Amino acid sequence: MKKCKVCNKPAVYHLTEIQNGEAQALHFCEEHFQEYISGQTSQDEWEPQDDATLIELSSQELQLDEEMECPNCGITFQEFRSEGRLGCPHDYIAFREPLIQLLENIHGECVHIGKFPKRAPTSSQQQYNLIKLRRELTAAIAEENYEAAASLRDEISKLEQEEQTESESDTSAE
Repeated sequence: MKKCKVCNKPAVYHLTEIQNGEAQALHFCEEHFQEYISGQTSQDEWEPQDDATLIELSSQELQLDEEMECPNCGITFQEFRSEGRLGCPHDYIAFREPLIQLLENIHGECVHIGKFPKRAPTSSQQQYNLIKLRRELTAAIAEENYEAAASLRDEISKLEQEEQTESESDTSAE
C-alpha cells in the first residue's frame, strides 16, 4: 500500500504529473491532497522523491518487519502475516510498531472505541466516562494544556456530583 508523500498515512489519491517531459508519481492522504489541489502550500514542498529511494526505504522496512521475532514463542512477523494469528501474548509487545501500522492501515485508527450494552446500568457508563476523563486530565496536565485540564476537572466534578446525588436518592428510596 502506498503511503502519503507528506505524512506517511495510507495514500488515497494517486496522481501522475508530467513536468519537463517526465512523469512523476505523487501519493497523498485525504488531507494533504486537498492542500495540494487548493494550492495552499508551495509546489516545492510537494516535490516527489525519486522512486528508487522510495522502493529502497519500503523494502528495508519490509525486511526489518519480516525478520522480527518474538523472544518468547519464536514466531516471526512474517509467520503472523501469513497465518493471521499471533503465537503468544508477548507478540503484542514484540511486534508493537508493525501491528500499529497494520491496524492504522486497516481501520484508520489503532484505538478501539466500543459501545456499551443496552442493558448496562447507567452507573457503569458513568464510571467508564469518569475513568476516561481522568486519563484525559492526566494527559492534559502532562502536556501543560491547563485550559483543557480545567475544563476536564469541571466535567469530572459535575459527573461525580451527579453520581453522588443518584446514590443518595437510591439510599433514601430504600
